[in-house]
Amino acid sequence: MTSRTTRSSFPGAGALRETGQMFALGLDVVRGFFQRPFQFREFIQQSWFIASVSILPTALVAIPFGAVIALQLGSLVTQLGAQSFMGAASVLAIIQQASPLVTALLVSGAGGSAMCADIGARTIREEIDAMEVLGVSAVQRLVVPRVLASMLIAVLLNGLVSVVGVLGGYFFNVVLQGGTPGAYLAGFSALAQLPDLWISELKALIFGFIAGVVACYRGLNPPPGPKGVGDAVNQSVVITFLLLFFVNFILTTVYLTVVPAKGS
Repeated sequence: MTSRTTRSSFPGAGALRETGQMFALGLDVVRGFFQRPFQFREFIQQSWFIASVSILPTALVAIPFGAVIALQLGSLVTQLGAQSFMGAASVLAIIQQASPLVTALLVSGAGGSAMCADIGARTIREEIDAMEVLGVSAVQRLVVPRVLASMLIAVLLNGLVSVVGVLGGYFFNVVLQGGTPGAYLAGFSALAQLPDLWISELKALIFGFIAGVVACYRGLNPPPGPKGVGDAVNQSVVITFLLLFFVNFILTTVYLTVVPAKGS
């Protein structure tokens, strides 16, 4: 008994246990993708809900994001005398890095928090326990459609952010910094390549999966007490943000190692 208490109370035991359970839920969700029956109606409803709460904030954030990148890079390349690469640098920065992260953060902050609150409220009301007693899998019925919806909307919104961000960068570079439209557009083919778009969409897909799994996990396991659901929502957003930046670092490192830069 003493040994068991010692092992379960060492620093970080709770975090390791939570990480393992979250990873197990992720595996259950992946396995649920291929199981039947598939909750198509729930999937459509969740996709529409996440899109409705995320699309406007995403578009509004993408414009200043692209503008900031364009202004900062424009100032830098002007000092280096490489104005002809302004378009390529902006596109690489927006498509490869900014677009998937902005999309995932907003999907997590808007859609993920709502998913966590919904499932958390069901857990508090013991609806999840009732489903399990009746032999209905809560993962298959509730979690899988929500995670798939999060992945789909993240991929679609990533394209929106890429387009809006590039257009915003083009506008601010040409109008505010005196760049030429031809040089900006011609720079696309100098450094940018098609795999840059694929890695951007892959990042958005993985980030959407992470946001959905974390939100559903915290909703299924809210802290006890009357404010447990609110705490679970806050925890889901914070955990998702931390995981996104860590996974983004890994994916970017692997991509830059496997796919050679254009012209190298």
